[in-house]
Amino acid sequence: MVVCKPAISSLSLGRASVHHLPTKLLQAEKHGIEGIELFHEDLEYIAKALPGDLTPENDIEAAHVVRQLCVQHSITIICLQPFWYDEGIRDPTEHFSRIAQLKHRMQLAQILHTDLILIPSTFLSADLLFPDLEARFLDLREAADLGAQQDPIIRFAYEGLCWGTYVDTWDACWEVVKSVDRPNFGICLDTFNIAGRVYADPTDPSGKSPNAERDLKASIERLIRTVDVEKVFLVQVADAEKLSSPIIKGHEYYSPAQPARMSWSRNCRLFYGEEEKRAYLPVKDIAQAIFHGLGFRGWVINELFSRSVWNPDPATPAEHARRAAEAWNRLVKDCNLEIAPKTPLKDALIPAESWEKLVTDCKMEAMPNEIF
Repeated sequence: MVVCKPAISSLSLGRASVHHLPTKLLQAEKHGIEGIELFHEDLEYIAKALPGDLTPENDIEAAHVVRQLCVQHSITIICLQPFWYDEGIRDPTEHFSRIAQLKHRMQLAQILHTDLILIPSTFLSADLLFPDLEARFLDLREAADLGAQQDPIIRFAYEGLCWGTYVDTWDACWEVVKSVDRPNFGICLDTFNIAGRVYADPTDPSGKSPNAERDLKASIERLIRTVDVEKVFLVQVADAEKLSSPIIKGHEYYSPAQPARMSWSRNCRLFYGEEEKRAYLPVKDIAQAIFHGLGFRGWVINELFSRSVWNPDPATPAEHARRAAEAWNRLVKDCNLEIAPKTPLKDALIPAESWEKLVTDCKMEAMPNEIF
């Protein structure tokens, strides 16, 4: 059996502007979720509440707060994401700005006790990017080399978004990883983004691309043959909703400013196997390939982006944590996974008397007494 651990994206429990991180962590713990993929926006909303608003110094202070909160709930921070590096960007000023941001993000990762930062493939307009591949490889090598200078070394998981400008499939993503050729630069395999380009088409009434089943089967076979599992740094599992009408002009999710797959991703992702919510992607086939074809073992991120994360109902984090836990149990059963034993975190905890000051300083909701 394949040994894995359950985790969730912090955004999947509710947007930071609507739901506070302490509440989300509490619900994750209650539902047996042991790790989080931390979205930087959760740090930012804590930093904004500190005197002086959002500054690099407050961002660092917020990272210390988040680390302690996660220890309090025995939740491991798997990675920090997303870092919009926009590899191959033409404007040198913008590139140097990204490098400065990256150095700060690595400092945050060290404080958070994670060695992994996720870089999604860019979806900037092609006219803002160098057309040649080598320029993009050079940018990503620069990031990897900066990460290698850290102690401990920072790793990067590169993810091919299914609406990316140049990298929109796992194949293209893997070619980038091989060409960057750094030990701390690997691939993120996301079931939604894999199926979202090869199998699905939200602009088609069927929700599927031509030859969807055949193309996905061939893609999975290539994945198993070509990807080195040692370079798989992150696995994300998500499904998506089959819409009753295609995302074209006139649809509520249509936006002329962004690709249809991006609109679909932001509004319609689901947790694994939520067929009652019209989930339809062949996630099980992709997951089987990752777990059994490649032999991946480790953290599995339940990742959902959806209109529901904006729901201001205070019950949203609990509801999403419940759904994620149910999806994880389905995945364990369907893919014959073995759950790795929980390893307790060892770190200084926030004493009860200090929490009251933290709540006041960060303007956060008071936590239940049971966490102390």
